Amino acid sequence: MCVIARHKFQVLSLYRMLMRESKKFPAYNFRMYFMRRIREQFRENQFLKEPEQISQQFKYGEDTLQLIRRQVIIGHLYGCDKLAVEK
Repeated sequence: MCVIARHKFQVLSLYRMLMRESKKFPAYNFRMYFMRRIREQFRENQFLKEPEQISQQFKYGEDTLQLIRRQVIIGHLYGCDKLAVEK
């Protein structure tokens, strides 16, 4: 049971990091897209039981986190005006 709890903690931690990084996007559309996509992916995969599938999805999440971090940096390099929705 301890192993399962540890994996749950890691998955929840990954979810929080993904959401936190997504909120850093300067562009509203990208920010909302990634936040919605992350929520949908985690809901789709919440009932996975196979350890291989879980580790594969966890690796995909880590890769996505790295991608989001890179894109946030690029987004800050090329600033944009706020949309009317954000004001």
